[in-house]
Amino acid sequence: MNLALRIKEAAEIHGDFTLRSGKKSNLYFDKYRFESDPLLLADVAKAMLPLVPAKTEVLCGLEMGGIPVVTMLSHFTQLPAAFIRKAPKEYGTCKFAEGADLAGKRIVLVEDVVSSGGAIIDAANMMRASGIDVDTAICVIDRQTGGAENLQKAGISLISVLQASDIEAASNGRA
Repeated sequence: MNLALRIKEAAEIHGDFTLRSGKKSNLYFDKYRFESDPLLLADVAKAMLPLVPAKTEVLCGLEMGGIPVVTMLSHFTQLPAAFIRKAPKEYGTCKFAEGADLAGKRIVLVEDVVSSGGAIIDAANMMRASGIDVDTAICVIDRQTGGAENLQKAGISLISVLQASDIEAASNGRA
């Protein structure tokens, strides 16, 4: 069974949902359903391998859904991983990035599902304010709801394994 269909069967749910962007949708990809399946998550990470730019030094997963994806991708690429918080923690080290050191490194942001691109833009702004160059993000699913365009305006290229249309096509036997 192809990856798009497997993700669809595991994670697509229908109902009334409010997305991070504030938009309403009757379709939702419950990323935790495919991220919690070790075999499916491994196959997702393997599909992401060719998306990782050649000179990448650190893979940076966004809290929370990007964390399992980046961990598995790090395993297969043997690149170190960093875990990017939505905001610096308010205790201990007070860092926004945990794991690998990012200073002077060529990084790639890793996300699970992109709708508006807001979480990636927020993380990139925080990282850029700390002197970390951010220009590429990779994701599992691009919902095709303006995220890639918003990221492009912010100087970030988005590369996805799948787009929402791929998952829809899978359900219609076209993928």
